[in-house]
Amino acid sequence: MLIMILIVLLALGFDFINGFHDTANAIATAVSTRALTLKVAIVMAAAMNFLGAVVSTGVAQTIAKDIVDLSSINNGSAVMIVALISAILWNLITWYYGIPSSSSHALIGSLTGAALADAGFSAIKFHGFEKVVSSLVFSPLMAFIVGYLMYTMIKIIFNKANSGKANHGFRRLQIFTAALQAFSHGTNDAQKSMGIITMALVSYGYRKDMSIPLWVQLFCALSMALGTSVGGWRIIKTVGTQIMQLRPSNAVAADLSSALIIQIATRFGLPVSTTHVISSSIMGVGTSSRIKGVKWSTGKKMLSAWVTTIPITIIMSAGIFAILNLVI
Repeated sequence: MLIMILIVLLALGFDFINGFHDTANAIATAVSTRALTLKVAIVMAAAMNFLGAVVSTGVAQTIAKDIVDLSSINNGSAVMIVALISAILWNLITWYYGIPSSSSHALIGSLTGAALADAGFSAIKFHGFEKVVSSLVFSPLMAFIVGYLMYTMIKIIFNKANSGKANHGFRRLQIFTAALQAFSHGTNDAQKSMGIITMALVSYGYRKDMSIPLWVQLFCALSMALGTSVGGWRIIKTVGTQIMQLRPSNAVAADLSSALIIQIATRFGLPVSTTHVISSSIMGVGTSSRIKGVKWSTGKKMLSAWVTTIPITIIMSAGIFAILNLVI
C-alpha cells in the first residue's frame, strides 16, 4: 500500500512540474504581446488546465495500455517509480536551463527505459510505442505547416485593415486563444500521469481494467493547476521572445494552430508534446511572416531537445533502475 501511495505522489509531482514547465507555453504568446499580465495569464491557465484535464481520458488510456505490457513486467512498482523519477529529473533540468523540452517525451522515454531494464524487449508493446512516437514526431511538423497556412490566411483577410485597429482586436482575441491553449494542454498533458496511476491500480489489483477513475482525474487536474499557478517564466521567455518577435496577429495564428493540432491528437487518444507543437506553430507563423525574423538558433536548441529527450530518458531511467537493483 505504501508503494502505491508513493507512485501516486510521484505522478502528482510530475503533473505539478508539468504545470509550470509546459503550461508556460500556453500563455507565452499572450504574455509576450501584453495581451494579458503574467499573473492574470497564470490564473486563467490554471483554471483552463483543470477544466481540460477532467473532460478527457483517451490519452491516459493510451499511456496505460499501449506502451508497456504489464504481464511481462517483473517489478511493476519499480518500473513506475523509476519512470516518474527519471521524467521529473529531466523536466527540472530542462526547466532550469529554459529549454522548451517535452514532458511527454520524458515520461514515455523513462517508462520505456525502466521497462527495458526490468524485462527486456518483451515488456514493450512495439505497435503502441511506434504509434505514440509517431504522434510525437509528426505533430510538430503539422503544427509548423498549419501555423504557416493560418498566418498566410490572416494576412490575406486583413491585408487592407487598419493596423492599429486590427492589432487591438487581435490582442483582445488573444484572451480567448490563450484560454483555448491552456484547455487543450489540460486535455492532453494531464492524461499522462492519469495513465501511470491507473497502471499502478491495475497492477496492485485495485482495478480490473484501464478505465480512469474520477478521483485520479480530479487529483491530476488539481496538481497540474497548482503547478501552473507557480508559473514558469524561464520557458515563457524562451517561447514568447526568443523564437520571433510576436505581434497580436501572429500570436493568435500560432495559438489557434497549436490548439487545433493538440485537440485533434487528443480526439484520437494520441499523446503529443504541447511544448513542441506550440513552438513549431510559432516558427511556422514566423516563416510566413518574415523568415529572417525567426531566431533559428533557438529553433535548433529546441530541435536538439526534441530529438534527444526520448533516447536520453530511456538511458537515464534504465540506469536508475539498474542502480536501484544494486542498492536494494
